[in-house]
Amino acid sequence: MSTITTIGFDADDTLWQNEQFFRQTEKHFATLLAEHAGGHDIEARLLEAERRNLAHYGFGIKGFTLSMIETALELSGGKVPPNVIREILDVGREMLSHPVETLPHVRETLEELAGAYRLVLITKGDLFDQERKLAQSGLGELFDAVEIVSDKTAATYQRIFTCHGDGPGRSMMVGNSLKSDVVPAIQAGGWGVYVPHDLTWVLEHADEPTAAPRFRRLEHLGELSALIERLGREG
Repeated sequence: MSTITTIGFDADDTLWQNEQFFRQTEKHFATLLAEHAGGHDIEARLLEAERRNLAHYGFGIKGFTLSMIETALELSGGKVPPNVIREILDVGREMLSHPVETLPHVRETLEELAGAYRLVLITKGDLFDQERKLAQSGLGELFDAVEIVSDKTAATYQRIFTCHGDGPGRSMMVGNSLKSDVVPAIQAGGWGVYVPHDLTWVLEHADEPTAAPRFRRLEHLGELSALIERLGREG
């Protein structure tokens, strides 16, 4: 077992709150279109638009806002009032300026690991928004590198952990998304550590790779240092 030298961290819903703001906005969006469809139908149509638009707009608030506008036009037969479009744009801007809420155990865990390991922030989404959140979080100085990517695949982790570390075999990825943070990191040859969040976007769902030797699950980020120490003893 190779010694871990590099640790990658997801950002949204691993280091700070994110999904809860999307859920709140979805509820507001449903009230705006209540005369055109029921809440569940609106939610399903919006998700369908988001799924369809990922290849065009990528992940993040801007793509989400455009998907809301598209859904509003579809459900209203193109007759949605201009003031509704304006309100959708307003709530999108509000999301882009929402204060960052750091999750429990984040700062102390990063401070404990910084210096002893290469820490890399690996996040996907809109470049400006992710840079804004990192700056407001006050955590930037704890990372040796920051990678804002369009998607997270095994090839992504192979490249990042080779560039910023000693290769995937000596690296670990920590995050709340099994689909984006854990499974592809393991496929690349690294460790994948799953730290569940109460809210996870349905398009990020995947089965836990419980049979994979390099998969671990933690209840919260505060357990990470002990896990790494334990893996070091086992190695």
